[in-house]
Amino acid sequence: MTEVTRAEYCVIACAEAWRDAGEVLASPMGLIPSVGARLARLTFSPDLLLTDGEALLVTPDGTVEGWLPYRQHLALVTGGRRHVMMGASQIDRYGNQNISCIGDWERPKRQLLGVRGAPVNTLNNPTSYWIPRHSRRVFVEKVDMVCGVGYDHAAGARYHRIPRVVSDLGVFDFDTPDHSMRPASLHPGVTSEQVREATSFELAVPDDVPRTRPPTAEELRLIREVLDPGNTRAREVGA
Repeated sequence: MTEVTRAEYCVIACAEAWRDAGEVLASPMGLIPSVGARLARLTFSPDLLLTDGEALLVTPDGTVEGWLPYRQHLALVTGGRRHVMMGASQIDRYGNQNISCIGDWERPKRQLLGVRGAPVNTLNNPTSYWIPRHSRRVFVEKVDMVCGVGYDHAAGARYHRIPRVVSDLGVFDFDTPDHSMRPASLHPGVTSEQVREATSFELAVPDDVPRTRPPTAEELRLIREVLDPGNTRAREVGA
């Protein structure tokens, strides 16, 4: 077995977001989260539901296994039975996410995707995040606009939960008394100081941060030979 790449650690970290999830709809956005969701389905989360993004339920290889009417999709979205993994142009210590604009909303410096479905996602079903380049420009003290709702704005939301944030440096969660972000694991070769320097806010760093688990031999085979034989994952995380 050749050396495990940083991108493959990221795939594993994303897959773990759906461990033992049961029969919930996985909605991964981005290449590495998509490989991770399909890997989870093939291994430790066999009941996971995958979709083509439109109206069909599919197996990890894309074979159609069911129909997902729009009404039923909305029922899953608003009833806590979906776990989406989105991207973030900005994210802060409490998990507020911005994908709309940089700068003041009335006169933004840069227009981005727009709010889209982020508020509905975050208030109505578990939402994790994938960030391929961990930097102070993304991990900010305060987002310029709240699109995805963080813990400090989610009082009373029945299904609000942010299980994890995965970046090219590590995995982060909010299992602290005030629901502020902390490292849950760091990828091999990454130090706590490196993460602090790449983050604009103060992280609640435990004394002993574990390492992200490596893939098993079978998981690595699935990633390299079945799910992403063209190694497109290296385009998102090259290390």
